[in-house]
Amino acid sequence: MGMEETTLVFVYGTLRKHNGNHCFLKSARCVAEQSWTQGRLFESISGLPFLDPMEGGRVYGELYEVNIALLQHLDRLEGFKGSGQSNFYCRVEQMVHTDRGPLKAFVYVIPNGKKNEDMKSIEGGDWRIHSLLKKKNKFLYFAYASCMDHQRFKSAGVDHHFQNIKGRGTLRGYSLRFTRKSYDGGRADIVEEGGIVEGILYEVSEECLRYLYQREGVAFSIYRPALVDIELNGKTVENVLTFIVVDKDEETAPSAHYLEEIFRGGSGFLSETYMEEMKKRFEASFNLSLE
Repeated sequence: MGMEETTLVFVYGTLRKHNGNHCFLKSARCVAEQSWTQGRLFESISGLPFLDPMEGGRVYGELYEVNIALLQHLDRLEGFKGSGQSNFYCRVEQMVHTDRGPLKAFVYVIPNGKKNEDMKSIEGGDWRIHSLLKKKNKFLYFAYASCMDHQRFKSAGVDHHFQNIKGRGTLRGYSLRFTRKSYDGGRADIVEEGGIVEGILYEVSEECLRYLYQREGVAFSIYRPALVDIELNGKTVENVLTFIVVDKDEETAPSAHYLEEIFRGGSGFLSETYMEEMKKRFEASFNLSLE
């Protein structure tokens, strides 16, 4: 018997993790949780997201490997009957960008002429983030670098926002890297390449979220908000907010004072094993002594 024919599908709305139609992808292999494709995201009056590939920008979603039978099922779900037909969504092929490189995949997009003035643009291009912000005024937030440093919060006069600490969180499938070049060295990022990242899990308010958006340069596309699943005390916590570098550079050595903030913030929360592994990697990769 030959290998089963498969293809890639990029999903950005109700088919994403922890959304209503994700059950249809239970047999599919997740290739990337963090991925994006070109286009602009809109929301209809009924609350459905539509991707317009003819407009510039980025739409964030997840990439799955599916077999042909599942692809045909998704066609029916999305109301795609074929090229030239009266479709609810059209299925097109375009480039999808992941942390491991670009891949071609099918994407369900808005048909030509269907977009209307009642549709609202979704800023940031992430429907899961958009949906979460509409529903909640309290959020779980995963800090993995200098945002663990309470001393820095105190100096900025915002430490009152970070009092509700849930504990040490573990993010699986990602690695800590320094892919954002700043004036004095690299800034931290999580890259979907395997591994684990430890950090601190907080519950924060909407006011705190505004501070984090400003600190992380979201308006300037320096970091973007993203949702991940975090392990806490042996259980999985879903839809946890964190921040990821938008345009990743080659890894750059962080400054000594930036590393000091990371280790100071993580002390007493992160495991000794993880802290030691970080020290060894920084010494080996960047020739930095961390005594």
